[in-house]
Parts: sequence; structure tokens; C-alpha cells
Amino acid sequence: MYGITGIMKSLFTTGANGLDYNLYAGELKEISLESKTTINTINQYSYCIAKEDLEFKAALQGSDILLPDGEGVVLAERFLTGRKLNKISGTEVHMHLLKRLNQKNGRCFYLGASTETLKRIQAKIRREYPNIEMGYFAPPFKPVFSEAENNEMIDAINSFAPDALFIGLTAPKQEKLSQQFKSKLDVKIICAIGAVFDFYSDTVKRPNDLFIKYKLEWLGRLLTNPIKMWKRYLYYGPIYIYSVLKIKLN
Repeated sequence: MYGITGIMKSLFTTGANGLDYNLYAGELKEISLESKTTINTINQYSYCIAKEDLEFKAALQGSDILLPDGEGVVLAERFLTGRKLNKISGTEVHMHLLKRLNQKNGRCFYLGASTETLKRIQAKIRREYPNIEMGYFAPPFKPVFSEAENNEMIDAINSFAPDALFIGLTAPKQEKLSQQFKSKLDVKIICAIGAVFDFYSDTVKRPNDLFIKYKLEWLGRLLTNPIKMWKRYLYYGPIYIYSVLKIKLN
């Protein structure tokens, strides 16, 4: 999505209508660990996919907290409404919740990824957050789970009774699942964070701090894995810009 920052800034004016999502404008420290809360993230790619997948869109709109995880989303909201938001990534909310859980001797559960990745996460948490007790479950890698598989996941989570559940099943599957089973899960925080499982386990390297500092994390991910990421940024990027301009013109 080459040049989106420059394009959005050059087109900035104040508009009335935003992206049709209630984006979180608060700070991470304001998130309560005591009430049942679903936390999801949205970026320009998931915005485009949600236009094609109405169940996914409903799951995002049904989030208690929807974090703007992308400079494209932050800039579009400012371009359309004048509202200034801060980008909050899945990595940031994950680290924030781990620190909070460590302070209160909390429990967290990871759903997704492979058993090997989950064991690496567990070992890292033991080193960095020794007061946290962690559980995990690696579901089969498939597009749709059976009713028996859904029940097995729910039972594994509820048996552990975590304070926070982290879901890493990739979008849109993870958001749909959190929305579908929210009422059945005995957990306060349900947080879908996707690629963070790979980043935190060091299975996949997050772009270095320079890319993040200059708001070019998307470019770092594209350069690191162009085969996987090209469509997300080079195909859906222009579609996203067109969608934002269309909202503005209407």
C-alpha cells in the first residue's frame, strides 16, 4: 500500500461520516479486567474483507473494544471525521494485558497456533511474567470447526478458568468465534490478536523498531514476507483508499 500515509495526509479535511465502526479512542490502562469484554482489532485489510463477509463485519461491530490497528485506519478516521486516534496494535494490547495479569497473579489462556508455538509462548511467559499461570489449546488447522471441536475448545478454556483469553486463529475466524461463543466462555477478557502469537513466540520476526517508529510496519511486513503479504497491501490497499474516498464524496 505504497504512499497511503502521504495520500491520506494530503487529502485531509473534516468530514461527518467515519468507517462505520466504533473505534476505541481511549487508553489501554482504561480497559477493565473485571467485566466481560471482547477486544478485536481492525486494519485496512480486515476492513476490506469485512465488506465482503457480513458475518465478519457483524463480529467487528459487536466488539466491546475495537482497536485501530493500522495507520490506514487512523488516518482515514481523521480524514473523514477529524477525530484523532492513536494506533493500538495487537502486540501492544497483548503486552499490556500480560503486565496487568502479572501484577495480580492472573491466569491467561492461548487458543490457536501449533503446540510447538504455544510451548514457546509458555516458556517465554515463565521467564518474563513469572506470576502468570498459562494454559493453551492447539485446535486443528482447518477453515471450519465441527460442533464437537467447538465444544472441546470451550471446555478446555472453561476448565482452566482464565482471566484473559488470547485467540490466534487468524481473521476472520478468530473474531467470529469470539462473538459466537462469548456467552459460553467463563472468562473476562476475550482478545483476538492473530499474528501476535507468532511475534511473541519469535516464530516470525516483527519489523524492527525503525519501521514501527516511522509508521511503516506494513512495509516491513511486506518486505519480510512479500509472497504472503503482497495481496494484503498492494491489492487491498488501493481498494481501501477508494472505499475511504467514496465515503468522503458521498
